Amino acid sequence: MSERKSGETILAFLIGGAIGACLGLLFAPQSGKETRKKVKIFAESIGEKTGELIEEGKEKIEELVHSSKTAVKK
Repeated sequence: MSERKSGETILAFLIGGAIGACLGLLFAPQSGKETRKKVKIFAESIGEKTGELIEEGKEKIEELVHSSKTAVKK
C-alpha cells in the first residue's frame, strides 16, 4: 500500500511540475515560435518520462504478482 502512495506522490509531483513549467513557458517574454518549440520539446520529454514510469510500474506489478504466487504455493 505504501508503494502505491509513493507512486501517486511521484506522479502528482511530476504533473504539478509539468503544469508549472508549461505555464512558465507560456508567460515568458519570447516569440510564439520559440515558445511553441520549447513546449514541444518539453512535451516530448514528459512523454518519454511517463513511458519510463509506466514500464517501471509494470515491472513492479509483475514482481509483486510473482512473489505473491510464490508465497501462496508455500
